[in-house]
Amino acid sequence: MDLSNLKPAAGSTKNNKRIGRGQGSGHGGTSTRGHKGAQSRSGYSRKLGFEGGQMPIYRRLPKFGFKNINRVEYQSVNLDVIQLLASTQNLEVIDLDVFIKCGIASKNDRVKILGRGELTAKVEVKAHAFSASAAKAIESNGGQATKI
Repeated sequence: MDLSNLKPAAGSTKNNKRIGRGQGSGHGGTSTRGHKGAQSRSGYSRKLGFEGGQMPIYRRLPKFGFKNINRVEYQSVNLDVIQLLASTQNLEVIDLDVFIKCGIASKNDRVKILGRGELTAKVEVKAHAFSASAAKAIESNGGQATKI
């Protein structure tokens, strides 16, 4: 065996249809589009959600619920993450800049500190919001929980 007699596996390659290249190609005439109708015309594009004239599902199903435009979304950070940051990077003040630098939050995020995990380090944490258990845990170690 050498490079001159290598072939792809049987059935793994196909010839592409050469559409609209005359009757001899087998795809001439209507160019595989059928006869008349919107889909045979150039420039046709099916509307998103179109179901062939049947009432589309987005109109058949009832609508429910609402989106509260005043909702405030927080990026949550737990005490075990703060403990990890404080111990690995020897930090005493943890604020939004630290979270952004570590990839925990982006610059437009609001950060809320939650109470999962153990905190043994004495740290000053600055964030947009704190859960009651998180604030208590931070202050019981001699730290400070400051709202931005």
